[in-house]
Amino acid sequence: STLVVEVSGEKVKAIWDKRLTEIFCDICIKEILEGNRPDTHFTKVVWLKVTINFETETCKTYS
Repeated sequence: STLVVEVSGEKVKAIWDKRLTEIFCDICIKEILEGNRPDTHFTKVVWLKVTINFETETCKTYS
C-alpha cells in the first residue's frame, strides 16, 4: 500500500511500497517491449495507457 504524507500546504507525496513499484515498472517495461516508446519517453497516449493499467491493476489512483 502507499502512504500519503503532506509535504507543503496542499502538495502531497505518495510513498510507494515494493509491490506497487514492481507493478508500475512491469507495466512500463511491457509498453517498451511492445514498441510503445518511440524515443526516450512515452507519448501522452501511452502514458495515459500506463496510468490506466496501473489504476486497474492496483485499485489506486495515479496522478
